[in-house]
Amino acid sequence: MEWGNKTLLVIVGPTAVGKTDLCVQLAQELNTEIISADSRQFYRELSIGTAKPSLADQGGVTHHFIDSHSIHDYFSPGDFEREALLRVTSLFEQHDFVIATGGSGLYLKALVEGLDEMPDIDMELRNSLMSRLKEQGLDVLLDELRKRDPEYAGKVDAKNPQRIVRALEVCMSTSKTYSEFRKSKSDIRPFKMLKYCLDRPREELYQRIDARMDAMLAEGLVDEAKKYADFQANYALKTLGYKEVYGYLRDEYDEAELIRLLKRNSRHYAKKQLTWFRHQDEYVWLHPDQAKNSILKDLER
Repeated sequence: MEWGNKTLLVIVGPTAVGKTDLCVQLAQELNTEIISADSRQFYRELSIGTAKPSLADQGGVTHHFIDSHSIHDYFSPGDFEREALLRVTSLFEQHDFVIATGGSGLYLKALVEGLDEMPDIDMELRNSLMSRLKEQGLDVLLDELRKRDPEYAGKVDAKNPQRIVRALEVCMSTSKTYSEFRKSKSDIRPFKMLKYCLDRPREELYQRIDARMDAMLAEGLVDEAKKYADFQANYALKTLGYKEVYGYLRDEYDEAELIRLLKRNSRHYAKKQLTWFRHQDEYVWLHPDQAKNSILKDLER
């Protein structure tokens, strides 16, 4: 089917900037549905620490890929690309517009541009690497990646287990390095896209981040993390919000330091997100308060 008259609205931005409110308003206006590309919100067990929108926050709009997986699942950007594209094309059978939103840069890139063509990976190898990650730690796997693919090891985020595991499994199941499979050319999507990045003045954004962290703690973030403490080595829980709580539960610091770290690390995460999106092409930058009218005007052209 020809999708040339269909449009994917891609709305990105840092944590706490106001993506959910805007996307729900737009979805209601356009009578459409939302593809969530927030990799932290895939996991059905985790709600408070991922700032997952409640049913009330979702405003009656269907959100795809929220609560879609378990913390015990491995759901890579490549997996998301395949499943999200199928969902988008299915939605285009009923809607002229579909909204994709989130702050997870690599997952959004997978949907919008496509990822490198990689070989199929034997699940036994993947499970073996994930077991080694839990038992031996990330540094051991990073050292092995340095031996097998020093080029990529010098570029990869050394604190991102998903990317390190992905690179290693490619190296170990082929006679090539992960670097040899990487490309720079984007895939062509059979539908139109309009891309927007939300931002606020830094002090305004940081105040919202601080307020969100206070709310998470009041809602029971510590108890939520404690509930899944036996699985804290899982990738889903080695993330902002949970890893700080686990340090607190191990008595590495007191409650005041926990709060400070949660707010500081959330601010650092927001800065990393903004840096990522600034290096992507074609995003129109908007303040959330002006975004709805601006986007609707663009759709009328």
